[in-house]
Amino acid sequence: MSEYDKVCIETFLRDQLKLFPEKVAETPEEAEDFLDMCMAAVCKNMKEVREYFDETGADISGMSKEELEQADEVFKLPDGRYLVVDA
Repeated sequence: MSEYDKVCIETFLRDQLKLFPEKVAETPEEAEDFLDMCMAAVCKNMKEVREYFDETGADISGMSKEELEQADEVFKLPDGRYLVVDA
């Protein structure tokens, strides 16, 4: 089973244009495949988002929580988790 549940997939489908100039997925299946392909991460809180970016070598040292939440790669999920799509 994929780590991307219905909430992740629906949020990505709805908000994907904040990261990409055009849609990369039209259906839930395409969205799940895309998230798998780019190894998107599901983080339970902002601390995990920071850890994810630190592990990937991104320089986020001066970014506030609000700035991180607004980053194009970060999708805030309705249940308080975050989906990070590093594409």
